[in-house]
Amino acid sequence: MALRVDDASSNESAIITCLVSVLAVAYFAWNVKKSRKANAKLPPGPRGLPTFTELAGVYGPIFKLWVGKKLCVVVSSPSLVKQVVRDQDITFANRDPPIAGLVASFGGNDILFSNYGPEWRKLRKLFVGKLMSNASLDACYALRKQEVKNIIRDLYNNNKTGIGKPIDVGELSISTFVCVIQNMLWGEALELREKGISNLGAELKFKLAELVVLMGTPNISDIIPCFHGLIYKYRNKVSVVEGEGGAGNNIEGRNKDFLQLLLELQENEDSASSISTIQLKALLVDIISGGTDTTTTTVEWTMTELMHYPRVMKKVQEELAQVVGMDSCVEEFHLPKLKYLDAVVKETFRLHSVPYLVPRRASQSSSIGGYTVPKDTTIILNVWAIHRDPQIWDNPLEFGPEKFFNDGIASKFDYSGNNFQYLPFGAGRRMCAGIALAERMLMFVLASLLHSFDWKLPAGTKLDLSEKFGILIKKKEPLVAIPTPRLPNSELYQ
Repeated sequence: MALRVDDASSNESAIITCLVSVLAVAYFAWNVKKSRKANAKLPPGPRGLPTFTELAGVYGPIFKLWVGKKLCVVVSSPSLVKQVVRDQDITFANRDPPIAGLVASFGGNDILFSNYGPEWRKLRKLFVGKLMSNASLDACYALRKQEVKNIIRDLYNNNKTGIGKPIDVGELSISTFVCVIQNMLWGEALELREKGISNLGAELKFKLAELVVLMGTPNISDIIPCFHGLIYKYRNKVSVVEGEGGAGNNIEGRNKDFLQLLLELQENEDSASSISTIQLKALLVDIISGGTDTTTTTVEWTMTELMHYPRVMKKVQEELAQVVGMDSCVEEFHLPKLKYLDAVVKETFRLHSVPYLVPRRASQSSSIGGYTVPKDTTIILNVWAIHRDPQIWDNPLEFGPEKFFNDGIASKFDYSGNNFQYLPFGAGRRMCAGIALAERMLMFVLASLLHSFDWKLPAGTKLDLSEKFGILIKKKEPLVAIPTPRLPNSELYQ
């Protein structure tokens, strides 16, 4: 009996030893294969996952990162960016969205996160051709103008006592943009204000802030697929566009708005120009998030830099006084003449825009800068490093609108994505589709705030310039400032 027990124990030990040996050999073989694959002609790079915005100076303009089993290639020079977004644009036109991005876009059914193909081309064509056309944006100008006038009036009324009330500039700008977008989408912001129902703007602000943080923060489910289900709890962050609050209902009798155009496309029997309900919802997410958080962040950073450099603030206001006049309000037709303010905004985008463009994914094996890029590799375009490259920019860490003020330079550095040294809105076929609206809204709101008011910090406070990383480079601490009316005619504030 003792012999049988010893034999059983011996057999069990042999089996365990054999299994461990097989697993060790398999792991070693896999590791060797991965090492050979990684070191064949792949770019240099660390084994782990440090902050890639700081690695360009260590490994050069192109390097690799392993995120779990996912290979990422980071590109940090204009010439290599050109290879990605122009020379091989179709090869690198697919997306590699994070799980939070997929959830927010209803499974990648929007313009931002969907892969390149017929459906994406249709969505972008409809969005740019119908919603972002000059005719469509011109038709909505009265809505934008009214919302800006409402904000100017409210700020003025807060100063009637002669004691300026501190204003959170980020909250001010996002409430403005939310109301503008609501009006352009479904024409309800004014109705909600008249009814005293202003909670939708605050709710959107909260949801959008969380959504942007989520989509810009690495998630364990992006590396380990078994965690995918956890992220779906964030779906309620964008539920507001699914019809809560009656959005999109009772549209008869109003001027045609964006949502009505989308609903008409949804009902279109022509498959070449029709969209599904899921695509409609995803497009609404693109419009709401892209049309509010990006512009809000830029307004806050622009105001912060202007308060940090009073000389620049003075020059902006002098230009506004000359172009607009102290007896008039800002109109959109003034904007093309505001050259110095345009330079200020461009410099703000250079220093405080996106740290990197939305990642792309290689649809087939290719090469960048002589290095192999295997199929399904994630491509990250490091705008943060390019916008701070001392070989491109004089005093790259210093805020200076004069970098863009010369006429020749201004035309060279625009938002078209044709100059790969300056990419605040991306480049190639996957560049931002909402540039036209973003540029109009951003310049109009900034010009109106700066023309109508002087701005100063509350007594005893200091200007904070620290940053917070995400899809956007946000301010770590909100900008709180006191506006003081500067126009002589009080009727201009009504």
